[in-house]
Amino acid sequence: MDLCDHDRFARGVPHEWFARLRAEAPVYWQPEPKGPGFWSITRHEDVVRVSKDPKRFSSEVGGTSLEDLEPEHVEARKSMIDMDPPRHYKLRSLISKRFLPRALTAFSDHIRQLFRGILEAAIARGDFDFVDDVAVELPMRVFAEMLGAPQEDRRLIVDIGNRILGATDPEYVDDYETERERFKHLPFSSPASLEMFEYGRKLAAQRRAEPRDDIVTDLVFAEVDGEPLTPHEFDLYFLLLAAAGNETTRHSLSGGMYELLRHPDQAARVVAGGEDLATTAADEVLRTVTAVHHFRRTATEDVEMRGEVIRAGDKVAMWYTSANRDEDVFEEPNRFDVGRKPNRHLTFGIGPHFCLGAYLARLEIKIALEELRPHLDRLELVSGPERLRSNFFNGIKHMGVRYR
Repeated sequence: MDLCDHDRFARGVPHEWFARLRAEAPVYWQPEPKGPGFWSITRHEDVVRVSKDPKRFSSEVGGTSLEDLEPEHVEARKSMIDMDPPRHYKLRSLISKRFLPRALTAFSDHIRQLFRGILEAAIARGDFDFVDDVAVELPMRVFAEMLGAPQEDRRLIVDIGNRILGATDPEYVDDYETERERFKHLPFSSPASLEMFEYGRKLAAQRRAEPRDDIVTDLVFAEVDGEPLTPHEFDLYFLLLAAAGNETTRHSLSGGMYELLRHPDQAARVVAGGEDLATTAADEVLRTVTAVHHFRRTATEDVEMRGEVIRAGDKVAMWYTSANRDEDVFEEPNRFDVGRKPNRHLTFGIGPHFCLGAYLARLEIKIALEELRPHLDRLELVSGPERLRSNFFNGIKHMGVRYR
C-alpha cells in the first residue's frame, strides 16, 4: 500500500487499503519515495484526537502539506491554515462574519437562481460536462461575488486554481517534479501562485481606491493586533480563498452527481423527498466524496497512539477519506444512503481548523440537489468520470452527462 501513489488515486480512491489499515494498522508508518515518511491516521476517533490537539499536533511547525520544506519555505507559504491558535483565530476572524449562517441564509434565494440558470443552460445543450458546465460554475460564481471579483474573471480564477491545486496532474502541469523543486517557496510549489498573487493585488488596489462590501475590502482594511496585513499576508490569504475556497463544493457536486447516477434508487429518494432529505443527502454527498483526502500535522512531542510512538518532528497525515468510512462510526459505511442519520463525517475537519466555508458548501450542495430533483431521472452518464491525479484532492476533472 503506497498512499503517496497519485496514479492509484487517479484510478479511484483505494478504499480497500483504508479498510485494511483501519482494521490492522490504524496508525501506520508510510515510507515516502522522496522523504522521511509519515504516520497515516485512518480511524475517525484518532483523526478527531489529532485535530483537536494543536499543541501536540501542529499546523504551523511544518505546514499542512506532506512536502518536506526548509523553515524559510514553511514561513513563506504560511497562510491561515498553516497556523496554530491564537494567530489562526485572529486571521480567521477577519472574514468569519461573511460565512455565518445568518449572513448566508439571506443569500440562499440568490444561490438558487444562480444554480437554476447554470443547470438550465447545461441541459439545453443535451450533452454536457457536468464538472465544467455545472459543478465549477456554482461555487465560483458565488465566491466571485463574495470576494468582489468580476464575474467575467471567474474562468481565469478557475484556470489558475486548477494549475495550483492540480499540480500533480499532467493535464494541468507538464513537469511537476521540476516545478516542485524550483518553487518550494510558493504555495503548493506552483508558479501559478504568482499569477493568483498578481490578480489579488489588482483587486486590492481597486478596493483601496473604491471600497465595497466584499471580502477583498475586508482584507485590505483589516488589522491584526493593530497592524494591517502585510502585502505577503494578503497574497496568501487571497490565494487560499480564491484557489481553494470553492474546491470542496466543486468536487462534492461532481462526486455527488456521479453517486446519484450510479445509484438510481438513491436518486429516486432525492426526487421524492423534501427539504429534510435534501439536507441529509447533502451531508451524505460530503461524506461519500470527501473532497480533501488528508491534511498534515507535525508532532511537537512524543505521543503514543494505538501502540505506536509518534516522535517529535514526525509528519502525521489525517486521512478524512478513511475516517468517513470508519465502521465504528458509520453503519454500512460503503453504502451511499441519502437519508443517513446521524452522519458525523469529518469532511470539513473538526477543532480549530474546522472549515470556515462549511455552512456555505452545505447550502450550495443542498440547493443544487433540490434544483436537480425534477431532472435526475432524465440524466445519464455517457463518459468518465476522469479523476484528478492527486492523493490530496478527491476530484473529478471531467464527466460527460446526457439529458434525455
